[in-house]
Amino acid sequence: MKTMNEFKCVFPAVSANEALARAALSAFLIPADPTAQELADLRTVISEAVTNAIVHGYRNASGSVSICLRMLPDRVLYIRITDKGCGIPDIPKAMEPLYTSAPEEERAGLGFAIMQEFTDYLQVRSTPGHGTTLTMRRQLGQIHAEAD
Repeated sequence: MKTMNEFKCVFPAVSANEALARAALSAFLIPADPTAQELADLRTVISEAVTNAIVHGYRNASGSVSICLRMLPDRVLYIRITDKGCGIPDIPKAMEPLYTSAPEEERAGLGFAIMQEFTDYLQVRSTPGHGTTLTMRRQLGQIHAEAD
């Protein structure tokens, strides 16, 4: 599929960089002129994905998180978040609402549920000991007409 625009970055898996991911997504979406709700939803999605990679993927170990954002034809946003952390041994279990691999940290266990709710497509690929890749897509609404 043709890519209209693309942004990639890799950053250390530290919680402060979750804000970097949200800011990068927001800046990337400026030309697409998303609605306020679309922007809020997608900022939440990337925040959940990056937080999951940091908290659950690395479990206080060092590592990096990779983001790839693409604008595809028909205003489809593609998001890929990758870590090289511990991986997910049971993806269906991890995707159950309220499940968390870090209950001692009082996590809500809603990250994947939120990602599914706010995107049109979510794919989780993971290999224990080698990391996880989340791929998501969301079609943005129509371009806003300027008021006369």
